[in-house]
Order: sequence, then C-alpha cells, then structure tokens
Amino acid sequence: MTFDGLFTHAMIHELNKTLQNGRVTKISQPYPNEVILTIRANRTNYPVLLSANPRYARFQITQIPYTNPAVPTNFTMMLRKYLEGAKLLEIKQLDNDRVVYFEFLTRNELGDKLPLLLSAEIMGRYSNVILINQSTNKIIDTIKHVGMDQNRYRTLLPGATYRQPPTQYKENPFEQESNTFEELIQKYPNREVLADSLLKQYQGISRDNALALADKLHSSNNYVQAFNDFLAMTENPIPTMNSNNFSIFTDNPNDKKFSTLSEMLDVFYHTKANRDRVQQQGGQLLHVIRKNLQRNKKKLKKLSNELKATENADEYRIKGEVLTTYLYQIKRGMTKITLPNFYDNNKEITISLSNQLSPSQNAQKYFKKYQKLKNAVTFVNEQIELTKKEVAYLEEIQTQIELATPADLDDIKTELQQEGYIKKKQQKSKRSRVKINKPETFIASDGTEILVGKNNLQNEKLTLHTAKKTDIWLHAKNIPGSHVIIKSNNPSDETLFEAAMLAAYFSKFRSSANVPIDYVQVKNIRKPNGSKPGFVIYEGQKTLTVTPTEDFVLELRQNKK
Repeated sequence: MTFDGLFTHAMIHELNKTLQNGRVTKISQPYPNEVILTIRANRTNYPVLLSANPRYARFQITQIPYTNPAVPTNFTMMLRKYLEGAKLLEIKQLDNDRVVYFEFLTRNELGDKLPLLLSAEIMGRYSNVILINQSTNKIIDTIKHVGMDQNRYRTLLPGATYRQPPTQYKENPFEQESNTFEELIQKYPNREVLADSLLKQYQGISRDNALALADKLHSSNNYVQAFNDFLAMTENPIPTMNSNNFSIFTDNPNDKKFSTLSEMLDVFYHTKANRDRVQQQGGQLLHVIRKNLQRNKKKLKKLSNELKATENADEYRIKGEVLTTYLYQIKRGMTKITLPNFYDNNKEITISLSNQLSPSQNAQKYFKKYQKLKNAVTFVNEQIELTKKEVAYLEEIQTQIELATPADLDDIKTELQQEGYIKKKQQKSKRSRVKINKPETFIASDGTEILVGKNNLQNEKLTLHTAKKTDIWLHAKNIPGSHVIIKSNNPSDETLFEAAMLAAYFSKFRSSANVPIDYVQVKNIRKPNGSKPGFVIYEGQKTLTVTPTEDFVLELRQNKK
C-alpha cells in the first residue's frame, strides 16, 4: 500500500483523536525535508513528523529519536515565530487527496487572533510543507521554495498567494452522489479490470487499495453496503505490515499487527528512511573512504608485485658467486659469459656483463642487487602488513556508515578528522571537546540492559571506559561490526543469544546466515598501543553462531518503550 488518499483519511482520523486542541511546545527540523512539531495534548507530548521527503513523504506521530542541527534553518525559525504556543484546532483533508491542513489558532504581536494553516502535501517529488496565513491566504514560508521557472501554475514562495494543487477531476468516494461503482461492477466482473476502473473513477485510491475494494465488492451481494463498509475501515483501521508493504484493509494472519498507524509507519520507514538520510548526509564521508580504499588497494597490488620480484634475489647472489669463482676467465669488454653453476650440478649458466665494468665490478653489481632485494623483502612485507590494516580499517568505517543512523555520522566524521582523512575546521576555542554520541540501548527479554556501539569512537568509549570489567563483551568474529556490552557478569542464555543477534545484525554480515559471535568478559580485552580507534584484542573467548533478522532487532527496540 502507498500513502494514498484513503490512508491519509485514516491517519487524519487517528491524529485528530490524539492531538485535537493540543498546543505546539517545540519545533525542530532535523533533516532538510522534514519538520517535527511537538504537540502537547492530554498531558502528553507527541512529536508529529511532517515529511516532504521525495521517497518517504508522510505525516505521523513518531517515536524515532532524532538530532537537531547546530543552526536552525530559516523555515524552522519562521515556524517557531508563528506556531510556538499555537493551538491545534483540527486536521482536515482536501477532498480525498494527499493534502492535509493542520488548522492552528494563535495571536499576533497586537494580541489579535491569527488563524494559520500548515499544509502537508504528500505528492512524491512535489511534496512540500507550507505555512499559510489563513486570513490573507498568503504563504508565510515553505520547506521547499518553488518559483515561477519551476511551476507556472503554482508559485510556492513567501508572500505569494496560496493556490491548492490542481484537481484530478475524480469523484471523492466519501462524498459521491451516485453509486457509480454498481455500474462498474456489472460492466467489469474481472478483478483487475474493475480495480483499474475504480482508480480512474475515484480520487485518492492507490492500486493496492483498488484491488482490495474490488475484492470486497465482488464478495458481497449488497454493493452499497460493501462500499460504505470499506470506507468506514479508514476510521477503524487494522494496521498490518509484512516485509514489503503495509495496509489498513487486509487482515492476513501472517502479517504483523500494530496498535496505531503511526507505530506501524515508524517500523516500516525506520530503516528505509535512515538509509536514505545516511546516503544523503554521509555522501562526503563515503567518497573519502572509497577514494582511500581504492588508493590503498592499488598500493597493495603494487607491493605484492614488488614482493614477487624479490623471489629472484637468490639468482643474483648465485651469479655473483659464480663470477667471483671464475673471475680469471672474464675479460674486460665482454657482454656475457657462460660458466658452470656449482649450485646446480655444474649446469651451464649464462650471465650478462657490462662492458664498461671490470670483472670484479660485474660480480659486485650482482651482489648489490641481491642485497637490495633482500633488504626490500623486509620493507615490502612491513608495508603490505600496514596497507592490509589500513584497508581493513577503511572497510570497517565503510560498513559503519552503511549501518549508521544520521546521528552516528558526526562521530564517524570526527574520527576521520582525527585520523587525518578529512581536514579539520578551525575551532574558535582550543578547549572545546568532542562530544561522542551515546551507544544505542536495548532491553533484553529478562530486563537486562544491552548497549551497542555504532562506530569506532562509540565502541572504544563503551568497551574501554563505560563497561565494567565484569560485563560481557560481544563482537562478530573476524569481521567489522559493533561492540556489544551486556550489563551483567552472568547473563542468561536468552540474553546472551539476544546480544549475539545484535552483534551479528550490526556487522558487515547482517544479511548472512550462521554468523559467528565471540563473547568474553571485558577484563580480557585490551587495546594495543598505537592502534586505530575501536581496535582491541582479546583472549579466552567463547563463540556462538546466530542468524540475524531485522524483525528480531525491531522487537528488541520495542522493549525499551
């Protein structure tokens, strides 16, 4: 199911019951296309997300944590100026379209009443959030500015007259005057064809819901009752979700059920929206990592070729010793000579000579080449080892970015600055300290606390500074991943399994089966001198194998609520 007009109708009904007559207490814009209004109603604070994200546009109450930018945007400042303290009168829908109006009442500087509309338009890449002065019908500001050069029909700029989105000239199913669907059922008995006809006839119905409505109509003898019952489900929805989609009309026993639409959307969009945000905000970090990875992999290949060349070092030594033994046979000016090789049963060996060098100098030339290659072996092996560690470190950072939430990116950027991959910005105060975000907290089934670090700085602080020596530490075996701490010295098998599932999920092999997880007490872990952030070694560990799933992690997240 998509976020269509029917789902919009259901969400408005849910939010009106919860938020009506509440007041705005806080406004933030954690991401460029998303704003969060905290509305206090019935002695409870509800964070209301209004998203104009092209792929995940929606409005809902959200419990997903977010981090505010250091400097608020102009749109945030405008919303705070007009909406802080405003009373939410009602949430309305434009016909059955995906256009929602939050009606607020506040007072201006003179104390006069000022009615405001905050419009959330859920329309793909044209999605927007618009603040409108209802008295003058003028736009105060928008989260996305749309000028005349982008849209001649509808300019969305501060000061412009607000115009509603163009109509689709379809019937509003909630306000239909004739039972057109009865004619369609008689004319199109086929399920797919009837669904297509319903799509063309009625406003705000997605194909998934049109198919569900077609099934409902075909299974009933009373078409009018079936149609009205279907629409009535928007006011008493059944929020269900599977791995691919969500719905309010189907009651599949295999689908996961939720108590509210907002709770369902939080679960459905959490991973998808975070991944999208991380790709946008972490683009620069990924570029730096990929560039350095490519350079180090090329260096590793070059070093491997150099090491392969050193395998011929003994040939130069043998030639030098053969020349030294038969030095009396060599005449100055010769370019080559064939001599018996006493290292190979006196088989003949042809040795190249320089006609510019004396016989003794020619022999010394081969000894020098041998010594140079011999010395190179040690150096090249050291460089190969260092380069391999660098590649492993960069691959670990790359994995952490892929698994990160937007809030984790600041820690990763800080680490890359500390390690010299990204140039540091000039700080005004030399005493300013870097604040590392807290690890994510999970609650096991038996109530034990489990902490999960999301990047190297979090991992290092968690394992080496926060955790007790008797706590249990877990990590995916020999692969990049999170440090996981069980806040117990003797966890139950169930808690150990749940922590292992987290360690596997927050690792490079989150999509794999049978991921080995090492676990050991924190006192058996140490950090080698000079090693990269987050790198530790340990001994005395035990290993168990698990197959991580996203559903399992989502269930654990629910425990802390």
